Amino acid sequence: MSSDDHKRGYHQERGETPPPPSGCPVHQTWSPLNDDYLADPYEIAIQLQADHPTFYSQQLNYLVVTEMDEIDRIFTDHETFASVNVQDPVFPLSAEAQDVLAVPDYNPIAVMSNRPEPDHGRIRHFTRQGFSNRRIQTLEPYIRRRSNELIDTMMEAGSPAEFVEAFGFPLPGETVFRFIGFPETDDDQLKVWCAERKGFSWGKPTGAEQARIAADMVSYWRYCREFVAQKREHRGDDLASELITAHENHPDDLTYREVESIIYGLSFAGHEAVTALICNTLQCLLPRRDQWEQICNDPSLIPNAIEEVLRFNSSRRTRRSAASTSRLAPGSSSTSPRPIARPTSGTIPTPSISTAPTPTATLRSARACTSASGPNSPSSRPDSCSRCWPNACPHCDSSSRSSTTSRTSRSGAPNSCT
Repeated sequence: MSSDDHKRGYHQERGETPPPPSGCPVHQTWSPLNDDYLADPYEIAIQLQADHPTFYSQQLNYLVVTEMDEIDRIFTDHETFASVNVQDPVFPLSAEAQDVLAVPDYNPIAVMSNRPEPDHGRIRHFTRQGFSNRRIQTLEPYIRRRSNELIDTMMEAGSPAEFVEAFGFPLPGETVFRFIGFPETDDDQLKVWCAERKGFSWGKPTGAEQARIAADMVSYWRYCREFVAQKREHRGDDLASELITAHENHPDDLTYREVESIIYGLSFAGHEAVTALICNTLQCLLPRRDQWEQICNDPSLIPNAIEEVLRFNSSRRTRRSAASTSRLAPGSSSTSPRPIARPTSGTIPTPSISTAPTPTATLRSARACTSASGPNSPSSRPDSCSRCWPNACPHCDSSSRSSTTSRTSRSGAPNSCT
């Protein structure tokens, strides 16, 4: 176990937010939670990339990277860009919520997506063993039975149906709960806690809502700890029992607190992406009734359809923070950036090859741009008005700005530029 294990809390408050990096373009209104972006992100993402491949979001207080080569580098260079913030709230916590989470026994630690190397690989060695083919196959009868039950209930209620609530959320959640070993009698409470955790980390709740959710998260953590303690005395054929046994056999490689924290994390994060995939699949296929009918008539097309939906409309959103100071280059004169391309309306069941990324903007700590320099850095670009974008600035040389960033001017004083 890492010597600084106690320092890696599962959820971390952002603390003091650094100011926008000098010379870096600042977008005053864009947020991934904006209604227009949630409804159709592709056109907006394409425009963002055309305007400034790297910019600072005033709404998020994060750097946003849209150029695919830079995104590739951010996700593959763990020495420079860390994943420690992926479970942290996007927006600052209220004082009330911080007080609630400050209770001494709320002490989960980072273990999976938010634990950097080399500890991430050490812990994943044990969790990966739990995802054996045998254990996955034992879940198939439950998945089939529960799917039929949820669909029957939804059909009996009549049209219209709220699909996420009726099927898309409960099926993946309950499947992961069985995989972990939670009793079915606790499913309703667990689903409430999971839904609240999603809003806590990636939504924008009010201060009062944050405090209420924080209290439930403390209860959620206490439940997980009590559950692991019970499993320690009464083992079963489930992931929790296997992790406890692994801890007992390798106490120096997997701690008991890490086992508790894995259960706390996986019981939420283990199904969120599957819910998104199920719902995205319906959104992609139902408007294309001919392809929907093809898949219904030939289930062998399902694997290809799932692969295509994953490419067509990503189920994952994540972010990174800077582990060390790094220069972000918005572009290079010798290479063309890989553009964000709107998915085409091709045949979904047919596998295709595409290098077009989904419109996921990578969010990073502002500290990464503090030493940006050079001919391609944000501080040297002629169109880097850091206060006026996306509106045109009357104090900038309009001839040096790209046409994609020239829009109706807003009123502004000379000090609106840097």
